[in-house]
Amino acid sequence: MAKDPICGMFVEEKNNSIRHKSAEKEYYFCSTQCLSDFTQPEKELHKLKRQVIISIILIIPITLLTLPHMLSGPIPDILSMHTANYVMFALATPIQFWIGKRFYIGLWDGIKSKSSNMDTLIALGTTAAYLYSTVVTFGHGFFPVDAVYFETASIIITLVLVGRLMESKTKEKASSAVRKLLDLQPRKATILRDNVETEIPVEQVQKGDMLVIRPGERIPTDGIVVEGMSSLDESAITGESIPVDKSVGDQIIGSTINKSGLLKIKATKVGQDTVLSQIVNLVEEAKTGKTKMQKTVDQVAKYFVPVVIFIAILTGFVWYFIGGIGFDYALLAFVSVIIIACPCALGIATPAALMMGSGKGAENGILFKGGEYLEIAKKINTIVFDKTGTITEGRPSVTDIIDLSDIGQTELLRLVAIAEAGSEHPLSQAVVKKAKERGLIVQTPDSFEAILGHGLRATYSDHTIIIGNRSLMEQNSIIVPKNVDNIMQKLELDGKTVTLASIDGYLSGIIAISDTIKDTTKEAIKILKKKGLDVIMLTGDNERPANAIATKIGIKNVISQVLPDQKEQIIVRLQSEGKIVAMVGDGINDAPALARADLGIAIGSGTDVAKETGGIILIKNDLRDVFIAIELGKKTVSKIKQNLFWSFAYNTGLIPIAAGAFVSVFGLGMFTWLPMLAGVAMAVSSLTVIGNSLLLGRFNPKSYRT
Repeated sequence: MAKDPICGMFVEEKNNSIRHKSAEKEYYFCSTQCLSDFTQPEKELHKLKRQVIISIILIIPITLLTLPHMLSGPIPDILSMHTANYVMFALATPIQFWIGKRFYIGLWDGIKSKSSNMDTLIALGTTAAYLYSTVVTFGHGFFPVDAVYFETASIIITLVLVGRLMESKTKEKASSAVRKLLDLQPRKATILRDNVETEIPVEQVQKGDMLVIRPGERIPTDGIVVEGMSSLDESAITGESIPVDKSVGDQIIGSTINKSGLLKIKATKVGQDTVLSQIVNLVEEAKTGKTKMQKTVDQVAKYFVPVVIFIAILTGFVWYFIGGIGFDYALLAFVSVIIIACPCALGIATPAALMMGSGKGAENGILFKGGEYLEIAKKINTIVFDKTGTITEGRPSVTDIIDLSDIGQTELLRLVAIAEAGSEHPLSQAVVKKAKERGLIVQTPDSFEAILGHGLRATYSDHTIIIGNRSLMEQNSIIVPKNVDNIMQKLELDGKTVTLASIDGYLSGIIAISDTIKDTTKEAIKILKKKGLDVIMLTGDNERPANAIATKIGIKNVISQVLPDQKEQIIVRLQSEGKIVAMVGDGINDAPALARADLGIAIGSGTDVAKETGGIILIKNDLRDVFIAIELGKKTVSKIKQNLFWSFAYNTGLIPIAAGAFVSVFGLGMFTWLPMLAGVAMAVSSLTVIGNSLLLGRFNPKSYRT
């Protein structure tokens, strides 16, 4: 069985199945409509938007012309009944057969595949109402009832299309997320062949090619360093803000940025095998999954549709051959069952609840992207947090300034900042920022030399300033006393990056830098644990700083040093253990895990890819909103399910009546007001759905704060 990449339905891989080959991969589709959405998504979305607008414009006069006859008097007739019927016929026809064409296509595809879905019911129900109304309009007196139901058919088609437009917009954003991932890869690559540099399209790079990467350039593909040393910004892939030093023999991830030195790398993975391509594939695969609620509705439709058709046909035959009521009344009974069974409120069941839930969430800085992302909320028992940018601020800052001489902390910071001003390294910029925050004037050093992998040397005024690690101090014959070494170890155990500063040949101070924890993180973790949720921290950072951060905020379960594809694998592993997982992240590296998790929650300050992959976005970057989002999600999904129940309940409950269960009480005359009863059922079910959704307005996020 193959999976439709548009709707997620499973399709049998037969010779006559609808399929399409793209990028050497074959895709199968449940209908030609899904095929069109896949091959021409922008064109199909534009067409759907246009059809919804035109449909709404046509429905307004149809509804206005229907009201006087429904209310029988309070509103004066502008047109005679028959003239109004002709006008409604003219307006409803394009809605039925042009705008509603997709439902007939779905019906035909269902017939060919010997299956049924909501398209089948919508096509049959609206066609029955339309054809019945057409016969009444042009064959006056053929039926014992003169009422028409053009508005019923038109409203059903329009409401369902509005729901599909919302769904298509969400899918468009998912496609946009994948495009942004692909944009990270450079278009060109400089390769070295016979000691001659040649620029070629990145698609032509082959495994084993030698690539030349200059400072500031993106790495074209995955590889291994064969010559040179540099610092790489891997934040786009790993999410970690601090650059990573690379030298001969180190692995390089494609699409990362070379910050300083010249590198020569040997391509080890190209095309679909690179880390970036794997992230793209993981996001695409995970996004096409079909949710449990969608599957349930499909299953209901699968059996509901043929049952309704069978009951309608049986009703007509029984009344004609056994009841002997004549063809016109028997046909009217058949039409009544079809019209009444079509759940009109289904079109607004989900949008109504989502509108209220989304509105309430937006008031509190929480954006919901669809019911399919929220339905799992009530079952969530495990929350997985990314570290950098989610639990922490995502940027390094100075946490400790320790003066080891008599120059004073302020003067130490000033001189170190002046020396660091010559570097673009994030750690250097953190020191400069700290100095400026304290009101210090940071001037440009007289000379500057970056010592790759170790630190820097600079001169300013009459001072020689050396900043770096222990090794750099030893190379310059600067003694690091045992007590200083102990201080450094303590800071490093606390997850901080420690830098030594020497001024004029003497060890003068220690600067500690780390990614600071967000103010609300600790409280958020406390809330989640208090509510019985299992909390895990998942990060690409090293074990020591990861554990240090986790200890401070109260997380015991830490998984560190993981790449993006490994994050996704860990989510899968947790799910295989029976856990219902929510993933909270902010970076491109989190996208596969966000998509694979049962519920993806993206931080508002994060990358566009993460926000478009996640199902919930926290605009305020307040992690306390994670639990509030889950609670509001639970209530929203609960309302959606209640609405789906009510949208079916009224109509299915009236099927026995439509079939003539009370003819013995009311006589055959009841068939004259059954279609009107269908209209009332539609109105009442719609009002029930809307009223039930409005109850979400009582949700109070403050009640979930500690």
